[in-house]
Amino acid sequence: MWWLIAAVGLGIPLVLTAMPEFGMFAVGAVAAAAVAALGGGLTAQVVVFVVVSTALVLVVRPVARRMRQRPEHRSGVDALTGRQAVVLERVDGSGGRIKLAGEVWSARTLDASASYEPGDQVDVVEIDGATAVVM
Repeated sequence: MWWLIAAVGLGIPLVLTAMPEFGMFAVGAVAAAAVAALGGGLTAQVVVFVVVSTALVLVVRPVARRMRQRPEHRSGVDALTGRQAVVLERVDGSGGRIKLAGEVWSARTLDASASYEPGDQVDVVEIDGATAVVM
């Protein structure tokens, strides 16, 4: 009976704080209550509580954290890095124009000796102020 009271007691902070560890300890308390109901001694109950709680914390928590992580969402000029663009006016080390994400941008090549002609596809390496650096 005490293990079930402990499980409920551990469930309250789980709901209030949204910390899943309290839920894992509550499951350990329920497992210990099951051992007590089957006639296990106090030592067996405590061992089951510790083993189940520890196993859940070590196994479930890392999996839950991985599932909670969202892919990185880039916005603004950061979202333009890595995109492809179309050359509108010849682009070389000193300048040119590209169409990037539906807009016309000033551009220059990453390698000063390289050049791209109108119609070529280029990759945006970085945004330097109002200029796209392409290759």
